[in-house]
Amino acid sequence: MKKKVLNMLSITLISFAVILTGCNPASEKTAGSDTTGSAPRDTLVISSVREPDSIDVHKTTWVDDTNAHIYDTLLKRDLDGNLVPGLAEKYEVSDDGKVWTIVLNKTAKFHSGEPVTAEAVKKTFERFLQHSAVKFIAGPLDKIDAVDEQTLKIYFTEPFAPFASGLTTAYLAPMDPKALDEYGDDFGEQPAAAGLFKFGEHKRGSSITYMKNGDYSWGPSFVDNKGEPAYDKFEFRFITDDDTRVLEFKKGTTQIMTKVPPNYIQDLKETEGVELNSMYEQGITYLGFNNKKPIFQDKRVRQAIALGIDREPIVEFALEGYAKPLFGPLPHTIPGYSEKVEAEAKQKYSQNIDKAKSLLAEAGWKDTDGDGIVDKDGKPFSFELWLSDEPVMQRVVQIIQGQLKEIGIDVKISVQEAASIAANTPKGLHDAILNMYGWSDPDILYMLMTKGNSTRLHYESDQLQEMLTKGRQTMNPEERMKIYEEAQQFIVEESPWVPLFVRESITAYRDIDGFKQNPYSQNIIFNDITPK
Repeated sequence: MKKKVLNMLSITLISFAVILTGCNPASEKTAGSDTTGSAPRDTLVISSVREPDSIDVHKTTWVDDTNAHIYDTLLKRDLDGNLVPGLAEKYEVSDDGKVWTIVLNKTAKFHSGEPVTAEAVKKTFERFLQHSAVKFIAGPLDKIDAVDEQTLKIYFTEPFAPFASGLTTAYLAPMDPKALDEYGDDFGEQPAAAGLFKFGEHKRGSSITYMKNGDYSWGPSFVDNKGEPAYDKFEFRFITDDDTRVLEFKKGTTQIMTKVPPNYIQDLKETEGVELNSMYEQGITYLGFNNKKPIFQDKRVRQAIALGIDREPIVEFALEGYAKPLFGPLPHTIPGYSEKVEAEAKQKYSQNIDKAKSLLAEAGWKDTDGDGIVDKDGKPFSFELWLSDEPVMQRVVQIIQGQLKEIGIDVKISVQEAASIAANTPKGLHDAILNMYGWSDPDILYMLMTKGNSTRLHYESDQLQEMLTKGRQTMNPEERMKIYEEAQQFIVEESPWVPLFVRESITAYRDIDGFKQNPYSQNIIFNDITPK
């Protein structure tokens, strides 16, 4: 066995970790009310656009600050991207890459007070494999053995390099077995794990309130405070209207505002007492085709749509410049990003109206009736584009709609609830989708574009599947990245989607000290936040 001591590792594969860590006790700071009278000093209020469809991470495909922090993960990434201990104090990987041995922290406890054991982790993994829609995160897992109280052995049928990244996510975070036994399928109504937060109350359509975990004492190396947080309560309020979110923040009724609307950034920069924190997202926003639909099965049509889109005005007007135009499959924030691929993709798909129309014509789409919309066999080229109700996304889609009309394509906009998108895109009920992905490993391409996993794009290619599978099985990081470069070049040519931009996510905060975000987990580090 090749031993890997976590706190000495510096691994290039960055993980979409859930940073669940500890904070300084601050009893003298949490008493009384805020001097503004707008919020109790024992409660930290965060506004968010998107409400999670579930706090049970085995029943959702989206994890962020709103549903992650009751879970503590087995591994973590520090602020430099190095892999460090979480609930696992160390791990080992066999020379053939098929057996992973995990040794657990002896002091960590679940919210019920029970210790975090190998049996509990095994039970969580087995539940994940049974229920999760993203079970591919666990790869070709064969069996799990709890060797003793603190030692777990995980066996794979073949080497699986991205597993370290998976262990930094809430999806594979140990769940409290007492809560699993008591609530079963209703675990999401009373979730419990080993994280910094304990579940308090979920008011559907309004807010989620968490309580501090007063027993927390195993914070990771990259936080100052290893213990319980300074606040007693953490309330996430879900406000989709931009004007309302900003107004509530300016009034002081919320102390943190995630995903600041781009058109308000300059205003908040000039607002006394407000500070801004920025980081590029570990993912991209893209226009995704349902590649099973006949209208999108001709590669020339997909390429024509890519050529019809100009990303610059999208970034400038819909996002006020707070994004980077993107042409390739991976952003610069994810390992495997290739400047070569990005340059090739930009050269191939920078907006070219004439070339787009020519490709459509080659595919049989021509404007035969002079109405400005191309048609084929008497049917106009028209498709419905689904998107969430986030105002920024609605501004983006309006620009895309106008641009594609220039090449003779009619785009019908359909705003959908997040739960509806999650439920219906796997069924292939959509024509196309304006969506984003968030992950920290190039294995995201396997998740998006392989048989049985491509629930948004419905794209399948034996050649691509072979490359992406090889990328999962290659344990040498340099060799692995070369495979992903080749895979990205294939994706650029086939154009099963149109990458648009990587977003610069801006978070505003006020009346607090110690605010930080982890760029490698894309999470707020609540451990060190204290009232000002």
